[in-house]
Amino acid sequence: MRADPKDQQRLLDVQAIDTALQQLAHRKKNLPEFAEVAGLTKVISALEDERARAEVEVDDLDRDISKLEKEVESVRQRAQRDQDRLTDGRLPARELTALEHEMVSLKRRQAELEDAELELMEKRETAQAALDAVDEKIASARERREGTEAKRDAALGELSKEEEWKASARKPLVADLPADLVTLYDKIRADSGGLGAALVRHGQCGGCRLELYGADRARVKAAPADEVLRCEECRRIMVRTSESGL
Repeated sequence: MRADPKDQQRLLDVQAIDTALQQLAHRKKNLPEFAEVAGLTKVISALEDERARAEVEVDDLDRDISKLEKEVESVRQRAQRDQDRLTDGRLPARELTALEHEMVSLKRRQAELEDAELELMEKRETAQAALDAVDEKIASARERREGTEAKRDAALGELSKEEEWKASARKPLVADLPADLVTLYDKIRADSGGLGAALVRHGQCGGCRLELYGADRARVKAAPADEVLRCEECRRIMVRTSESGL
C-alpha cells in the first residue's frame, strides 16, 4: 500500500486520540467509586440482615411481655374478687381461711410475674438499643453510598465529556486521510489491542519496542517514503520520520 508520508504521520495523531479514548474507557470502567459502592452495598446488605434479626428479637420480647401482662392482670382480677369476698364477710370460717391462703398465693404469683416482666422489659430495652444502633449504621452506610454514587456519576460525566471532545477531534483527522489507509489502521488496531500505528524512533519499532536489525532494517531503510510499512514482529504500521534514525 502507498500513502503520502504526511498522511502516514497524521495517522500518529489519530492513534494518539484513539489511545486517549482507550484510556478514558478504561478509567470509566475502573473508577474506584464502583468498588466503593459495591463494598458499601455488601455492608448494607449485612446490616439489613442484622437488623432483621434484631427486629425479630424485639418482636419476640414484646409478645412475651404482652403475655405476662395478661397473666398479671388475670391474677390481679382474681385477687380483687377474693378481696371483695373477704370484705363481704359472709363466708363460713373454713372458706375464709382457704380464701386467705389463696390470696397469699396469688400475691406471691403476681410478684413472680411482675419480676419476670421487669426482666423482659430490661432485655427489651437492650434489644431496642441494638436495633436502633443497626438502624443508625444502615442510615450512615446508605448516606455514604449515595455520596459515593454522586462522585462516581460526576466523574463519569467528566470522562464522557472528554470522550466526546476527543471523538469530535478525531473525525476531521480521519476524513482527511485515505480511506484504505484508515481501514487498514482500524483493522490492525482492533487486532492489536488498540495500537495500529507506531513511530519508528532510533531504529526501534514503537509498537513492539524491538530494534530493527539486519535485513529488516535494510528493508525499512530502502523502502520508498510513501510505502506503508508494517513491522515483521508486531504487524503494526511503522511510521517513519526524521526521528527514525534510518
